[in-house]
Amino acid sequence: MLKKIVISFLILSLAIGGYVGYQYYLKIYKPNVVLKNGKSQAELFIPTGSDFEQVKEILVKHHFIEDEASFEWVAQKKNYINKVKPGRYIIKKGMNNNELVNLLRSGAQTPVKVSFHNIRFKEELAGVIAKQIEADSVSLIQLLNDEDLARKYGFNKETFITMFIPNTYEMYWNTSAQEFVERMAKEYKAFWNDERKAKARKLGLSQSEVTILASIVQAEQNVKTDEQPVVAGLYLNRLKRNMQLQCDATLKFANKAYDVQRVLDSDKKIDSKYNTYKYTGLPPGPINLPEINAIDAVLNAKEHNYLYMCAKEDFSGYHNFTSSYNQHLRNAKKYQAELNKRKIYR
Repeated sequence: MLKKIVISFLILSLAIGGYVGYQYYLKIYKPNVVLKNGKSQAELFIPTGSDFEQVKEILVKHHFIEDEASFEWVAQKKNYINKVKPGRYIIKKGMNNNELVNLLRSGAQTPVKVSFHNIRFKEELAGVIAKQIEADSVSLIQLLNDEDLARKYGFNKETFITMFIPNTYEMYWNTSAQEFVERMAKEYKAFWNDERKAKARKLGLSQSEVTILASIVQAEQNVKTDEQPVVAGLYLNRLKRNMQLQCDATLKFANKAYDVQRVLDSDKKIDSKYNTYKYTGLPPGPINLPEINAIDAVLNAKEHNYLYMCAKEDFSGYHNFTSSYNQHLRNAKKYQAELNKRKIYR
């Protein structure tokens, strides 16, 4: 009888132990990540400074986990509750608590692709970047307007934005405003290699001046980019002769009239350092953030004797170039006549 009791007790203990073990197994290894709308993976953003309770709140709010209690139990066992790391994580449907906690505890976040193009102002740059990384636009614009920081990197308040070269960069989502600026400084240094620096010196321009001129070239010709080296050569010719650039795009920038197709004589009266009809030489800063192709168009400007340009009257996107002022007037008259014909008065 005693033997039967012992055996029964052992069987019961094994059964209970097996059941308990199985429950532990389920807590650890049962799939717990559920994603809606048939998605196989999703982005999980954990802000800087978050604690475990906030992480759990994010997971629950977005319905990323099915069993909150089991997730918390595994997180406690693996001490994730004291090792929360911010960032952007890609979680996959069907992940178990062990996989999810290991991913978050390791800090193995997935980088984001940060792109910026078609930028005119610092405020635009800050706004575009803030939509792609954790840093907010306020912290970014504060740094972009920081004159001491600009001087640290070799710029002034007007030229600081030339350090930011439009492109697509890979970085972590939880990049701070300061880290973003530091990263752009490294990218700027890498972009301005010895070859580009030598070409800038040959033109008699600083790196920022090249970018400022490139912004003008891009504003004047952003449709047919194959023409940009010719446009760059024209403005370089005018600079060498100490002629005013007389660039309509700088007037649009100064007057904040970016979309007008027709510049009027009244527009030329604005007293702005960006009015290249009034002031000789380059403006104090860029009128946009030029793309790499526009910067390289300046560095590889085509040599010619053109001093004047006017949009072609066929609206092809190309220009008529000439070294003769009288011929330029004739070209301008043809273009203006076509504007009138199309009833474009502004």
